[in-house]
Amino acid sequence: MATRKKTAKATHIRVGVGGWTFEPWRGVFYPEGLTQKRELEYASRQLTTIEINGTFYGSQKPASFVKWRDETPDDFVFALKAPRYATHRRELAQARDSIERFVASGVLELKNKLGPINWQFPPTKQFDADDFGSFLELLPAQADGQQLRHAVEVRHESFCNEAFVALARKHDVAIVVAGDSKYPQIADPTASFVYARIMGTQEAHPLGYAKKALDEWVERAQVWASGGMPEGLDTYGGPAPKKERDVYLYVISGHKAHNPAAAMALIERIRKAAGEAAGA
Repeated sequence: MATRKKTAKATHIRVGVGGWTFEPWRGVFYPEGLTQKRELEYASRQLTTIEINGTFYGSQKPASFVKWRDETPDDFVFALKAPRYATHRRELAQARDSIERFVASGVLELKNKLGPINWQFPPTKQFDADDFGSFLELLPAQADGQQLRHAVEVRHESFCNEAFVALARKHDVAIVVAGDSKYPQIADPTASFVYARIMGTQEAHPLGYAKKALDEWVERAQVWASGGMPEGLDTYGGPAPKKERDVYLYVISGHKAHNPAAAMALIERIRKAAGEAAGA
C-alpha cells in the first residue's frame, strides 16, 4: 500500500473528500480486491483529511472513533459534520443539550486527529443576529483540555452581510466557503483556519476538474494559508488580519466518483509547489 510523503509546507493545507465508503470508488480509487474494512486505511494514505458525514445523521460509538484514529497515519486529520439535531431547529439558542451530547459522544477519542467541526444549517435557515449569536456562544472552545475548532456552513442568502462576518470573527468560527456551488459563497476568513467545500467536479474531466480549475483552487488555498484573501471570491466583511491559516479543502458532491482523483491532483500540486519553494 502506498505511503504518504511528508512535506512540511503541505501540512498547512489539507485536502480530502466526504466519507470513504462509496461503491463507485471501488476498482477506481480503491484497488480491485481491497476489502471494505481496509478502505479508510487506504484512503487516509492518499488524502490528508476526510470529512466524516455519519456524525451528521446520528451518534457514533466511542469505539468507532478509536478505530478510525488507529487506522490512519499520525499526521492525518478528520473533520466532523456536527449532528443535524443541533442545527436544524427553529431556535438555535436551545441547542445546548445537543451540542454537549455530541462533544461527549466520543469525538475526543480522535485526539490529535480531531480537526474542525462543521455545523451545517439547512438552506431554509435565515440569518438572525441574536439567534445565531446565541448559538455561537454555545460552541465550546475546548473540551477536556482539547482545543476545538468550529465552522458554520450556512446556505441562505440572508447570511451574505457584514454583520454575519463580524459575528463569526468575534467567536473565531470559520464560515464554510461554498465553491462551485449553487449555495451562496461567503469567502471571508473569519477564524484561525479556512474550511472550503468545492462541489464542481464533472464526469467529463478524469481528474474531476479541468487543470486550470485545479490550479486555481491550489492558488486560493496557498493565498489563504499565507494569510491573504484570494481574488475572485465573494466577500462581505472588511479585510481580515493577515496571519497564516490552516486550510481544509474538501471535494464534495459534483460528480462524486471523480472526487478522490480531484483531491489527489490538488495534493500533488500543493506538494510540488512546496518542494519548489523549499528548493528556491
